[in-house]
Formats: sequence, C-alpha cells, structure tokens
Amino acid sequence: MLVSLYSQLTRGMDSVFEAYLGPDSVLAGAVGGAVGEPEDIPKRNTDVWLLGKRYNAIQELELIRRDIQSRLWCTYRHGFVPLGEVQLTSDKGWGCMLRCGQMVLAQALIELHLGRDWFWTPDCRDATYLKIVNRFEDTRKSFYSIHQIALTGESQNKAVGEWLGPNTVAQILKILVRFDDWSSLVVHVAMDSTVVLDEIYTRCQEPGDSTWKPLLLIVPLRLGISDINPIYIPALKRCLQLSSSCGMIGGRPNQALYFLGYVDDEVLYLDPHTTQRAGTVAQKSTAAEQELDESYHQKYAARLSFGAMDPSLAVCFLCKTRNSFDELLQQLRQEVLSLCTPALFEISQSRAVDWDTADDIEWPAMPDIDWPAAAGSDSEPFAIVGSGSDVDSKPNLREATAD
Repeated sequence: MLVSLYSQLTRGMDSVFEAYLGPDSVLAGAVGGAVGEPEDIPKRNTDVWLLGKRYNAIQELELIRRDIQSRLWCTYRHGFVPLGEVQLTSDKGWGCMLRCGQMVLAQALIELHLGRDWFWTPDCRDATYLKIVNRFEDTRKSFYSIHQIALTGESQNKAVGEWLGPNTVAQILKILVRFDDWSSLVVHVAMDSTVVLDEIYTRCQEPGDSTWKPLLLIVPLRLGISDINPIYIPALKRCLQLSSSCGMIGGRPNQALYFLGYVDDEVLYLDPHTTQRAGTVAQKSTAAEQELDESYHQKYAARLSFGAMDPSLAVCFLCKTRNSFDELLQQLRQEVLSLCTPALFEISQSRAVDWDTADDIEWPAMPDIDWPAAAGSDSEPFAIVGSGSDVDSKPNLREATAD
C-alpha cells in the first residue's frame, strides 16, 4: 500500500517537474492525470492510418486509442543502475532517439509474436507479452535496455550520454538482436538509401533452405537539408498505410519521436520526452510491477505537421515471411517509389561497386601512349593527381541530425 502510494506520488511529481521545465512532452499533463482530454485525434469525419490499419476518426476513436495504447511507449527514465564511466542514472536530455529505437523494435516483436490485432489491457499477464516488455527494462541484463544500447553505441564511436541519430540506433539494434534467440528476428539496415536484395536474402535465408527469418527492414533517409522536402510526403504517407509498416524513427528539430501513423497532413507520434522512474515489470505479480507496466503504455498520440518533421528519419517494415517480403517489394515499387522524383529510396538486386575496395578489382591494363613533347616547353613533368600522401584521405562524414 505504502509502496503504491509512494510510486503514485513520485510519478505525479515527475509530471509536475516535466511541465515546469517546458515542452518535454505535449502529453505530460495527461500522464500525470490532468483534467481534460488532449486533442490527439481531430474530431472530424476523416481517415486515420495507424501502422497499416485504417480507422475513422469519429466512429472509431476509442478503438484508435486502444490500438495506440497497445504499443510499447518507451520514455526517459530515472533511477536506473549507473551507466558508463560517468555513472548516469537517467537518460533525460540524451536518450530520446534510443527510446524511439526501442519503440520500433518493440512494435516488431509485438506484431511478430502476438499479432497486429493483439490489444494490451492493464490486467494483461500474457507470458509472451511479458517476455517482450522485460527485454526493454532498464537493467543490465535486459536485451534492449538503455544500458545495452548505450554501451553498444560505444562500438560505433558514440560515447555514453551522446545523442545518436536514426542510422546509428538502427545499426545498434542490428547488433543486439543477434544475441536474442527467442526474438527470432533479423534487422537489416539499408545503407545509402538503397535496399539491396542479395544482402537481405543472405541474412534471412540459408543456402538451400526455404526457411525465412523474420525481417525488420530499416531504411535511413535524408529528405532535405534543414527542412523536409514536401515532394516526399505522399510517399511517407503511403509507407504508413502498408500492412508491413512498423512506423518511422525520426522527429522534429531537437527532438526524436516515434511516428506510427497519420491523419490528413499531420503525422501521429509517441513522444519519449517524459521522465518516469525505472524499475522492472517482471511477472506483474505485485501492484508496483503492474503500475510500472502501465507506464509503458500511452493511449494518446500527439500530432505534428509533416512539414515540421526533421528531414533525417528512417522508415521501418516488418516482413514475417518471404511472401510478405515479396509483397512489400511489389507495393514499394508500384505504390511508393513512383510517387516522387527522385524516389524515396532505391531497390537493387546487388550493391554497386564500393570504390573503397577498388584495389581488389582486376582492372584492364591501360596501353602505353607515347605523348608528343611540346616544343620549347619548360613545364614540369605532370604527376598523377592524388598520388601524394593524402590520396586515401576521406572527409569525416557524420549524421547531420539535430538533437
């Protein structure tokens, strides 16, 4: 009783603290139990698309909210086991993109193991669901905890506590799923805005074996310099309509967000910028564990104009079977990539020549040419361009995303 009361007071104070600090979350008041209902879904007769499902904004409002509430809502946490050399006990201010990565991976696992039509309730003690939510608890032993993601980021030359972009988070998830046999998931990150089919087939199918390993396909994109180019918005909308959609990792300038649908010209998202206490759900055998499980669910999505999105994002798709992957490819080619020029991204059977490995290619020998000397020329003999000491130097490319 006292533990539950303390937890409620702590959670309420967190919400007050967030509201005082500023726009950490548009819905912080709703989390803390503020009076009134946020305008999450516009009250007009229009379609709402949510992870491949279409709803009516008026007639199916409660169903929309129930669907949103069934997604895992990963937010800032405080009070977890100290992390890294600096001994961080909260990811507030730096972990928002990591939390968005958690949300898209959690959605993939929920759909893979529970199905798209599964709905969460406060009394849910389904063993499969608990296995999934346990994987995202902020403990060192959890497969996809903030500890595992941040420490794996160090292998990508990202210090613990440093803000990460969509591509880096995707690469980290790709590494972590390899250690989780139960999840039975392959994460493929399509680099250079190109989905290379040979790479996917190699990872999802063994030679001579028709068994398909479920695929979470993440395609990092840069759709503008400082603002998103509006020509890509129809294609992004269509991606969210596909049954294989797992949403998008992205945000607005200075804030990472998890996009999971849209209504008219506004994208719907779950916002990680609310700080909640850390803890474990375990088997939901106590009131405290049940309350913590409820902190992973939020039935009110927020809205943002497509034009206000940061141009750096990643579209995500789940393909449970080879047939579903083939269907996705057909939909992308016919219904998404044809909507804008240049296309949102490309699909290629094999990867083009990587010029970093050009030394491994047997190039045809060039014929010797006897160049005529210019009469009376006093110029120095020419040298091959780039033959100096800096021939192998490359620019230091970094993700151009805002915090």
